[in-house]
Amino acid sequence: MQGQPAHPGQRHGRTGRPGRQPVRVRGHPQPGGGCLMADDGCRVPDGLAGWGAVPTPAGEFRLGPVRLPADLALLAGWMNDPEVDAFWELAGPPEVTERHVRAQLDGDGRSLPCLGLLDGEPMSYWEVYRADLDPLAAHYPARPFDTGVHLLLGPAASRGRGLGAVLLAALAELILRRNPRCERVVAEPDVRNRRSVRAFERAGFRAAAELDLPDKRAALMVRDRADGPAAQAQLPA
Repeated sequence: MQGQPAHPGQRHGRTGRPGRQPVRVRGHPQPGGGCLMADDGCRVPDGLAGWGAVPTPAGEFRLGPVRLPADLALLAGWMNDPEVDAFWELAGPPEVTERHVRAQLDGDGRSLPCLGLLDGEPMSYWEVYRADLDPLAAHYPARPFDTGVHLLLGPAASRGRGLGAVLLAALAELILRRNPRCERVVAEPDVRNRRSVRAFERAGFRAAAELDLPDKRAALMVRDRADGPAAQAQLPA
């Protein structure tokens, strides 16, 4: 299961346009100010990492901050997997991945790049962002503190066995529990990425609409706090 990069401006594929946010309207300047976790003033990935571990059917899951240059070789290797590149479009030398991640680390705190660790082993890449402060908000009825997520499962062995749904369910619950001002977790995978859409559905998200974004037609996936705790996704036997 693959997601979609939160910073399409760092792509060197279809769009190749500059940007620092999950969805960027061509020529739209990025607004300043605003951070991901407004309650605690978090402006760096360490804030999410401090949320602690979550038990899941697959093992203990936690987020850790991306560190450059230490994590660059790992991330660049994942981005050069053809299955990943089909939707993230960041294949190429490590500098391509570095620019993509560095734009977030040096940005205004609205998008946080993280490594997902399962029982201590890094196996996924996440981007958690303030959807309501993003150009994405012009394409759907955003609410204050809507939080968006993107997921990339790195090792090929992690894909195709229901792990994405397990981790998405865990992180959505964690976001809603740790950030009381956030009422919804949202995502906008490419509609062609049926594996990703199905994973969000199994994780308790609903398909709310299809959106024509600048670089793709996306499925707007929504997980509402009002729905109550989602049944935890299970790995297939």
